[in-house]
Amino acid sequence: MKALQYRTVGAPPEVVTVPDPEPGPGQVLLKVTAAGVCHSDIGVMSRPAEDFPFPLPLTLGHEGVGTVAALGAGVRGVAEGDQVAVYGPWGCGTCPKCAEGKENYCLRAAELGIFPPGLGRPGAMAEYLLVDDPRHLVPLDGLDPVAAVPLTDAGLTPYHAVKRSLPKLVPGSTAVVIGAGGLGHVAIQLLRALTPARVVALDVSAEKLRLARAVGAHEAVVSDAKAAEAVRELTGGRGAEAVFDFVGAAPTVRTAGAVAAVEADVTLVGIGGAGLPVGFGLLPYEVSVNAPYWGTRSELIEVLELARAGAVSVHTETYSLDEAPLAYERLHAGQVNGRAVIVPG
Repeated sequence: MKALQYRTVGAPPEVVTVPDPEPGPGQVLLKVTAAGVCHSDIGVMSRPAEDFPFPLPLTLGHEGVGTVAALGAGVRGVAEGDQVAVYGPWGCGTCPKCAEGKENYCLRAAELGIFPPGLGRPGAMAEYLLVDDPRHLVPLDGLDPVAAVPLTDAGLTPYHAVKRSLPKLVPGSTAVVIGAGGLGHVAIQLLRALTPARVVALDVSAEKLRLARAVGAHEAVVSDAKAAEAVRELTGGRGAEAVFDFVGAAPTVRTAGAVAAVEADVTLVGIGGAGLPVGFGLLPYEVSVNAPYWGTRSELIEVLELARAGAVSVHTETYSLDEAPLAYERLHAGQVNGRAVIVPG
């Protein structure tokens, strides 16, 4: 089969031919119908050789949907021909966090060498994907594969972030979304669907600010040195009750802290690597700063339900598997508006 692999540190990913996988006991083989391109892949491929966390070659793609093509011995709960989405952050399945459905926070994954597909294990940017356990599969139930696949990360991650701040997003509150790209433009829709808050989007790109307005942002502000002042003015000096930074770089993190209201949540989702100092006098009183990771299996089910109800959708552009290296080039250059999706077939 064809697969997109990162084979050499510092080199671009390439399309290669690899053996077709076969399901062992308890495993499920999917024929991939769509795979998502994510900026975190760029982050992985930017790491130096001495700090590279996974064995190479690595088949990319941690967002995947597909059709069940074959079942290993003992598999129950799915059947050949089922259309499914893959829950990406695999865990051990038995630790206290996994027992809660929070495999994204599995306590033993590192110890046991358990990695998500595309982030340590062979991923979805291939004609076939091997899934270790049917519990990682969620029925599509009529959703289009291209529309659904970004929801497994670009939908699930902001949903998890927004959900924990819902108690603070009451009538009259403000939510700030920094970065209106792949995850940010979904966060805007989730905030509009789930809360009465005024949503303010920040980005450096005029095109992404237009997208932010198109998907429901009440205000769109250029993310520059004056952005915090602009948000303060929009809120009468109070600031925002919830701030979601989908970039995570030093300038955006500083802005996130600068626009936070008293008792606000500041959620650093982006992988830009910057942190926000916390201490008395450094931020408004009782500001909570957190850095979540992905989301739970039950939350993925909820995100897909929101999509079926028409409450959330992802702006996508599609590429063939042979064009996947180009998709990463465009993503790295900031030229993808929304989310890029690879369609192997």
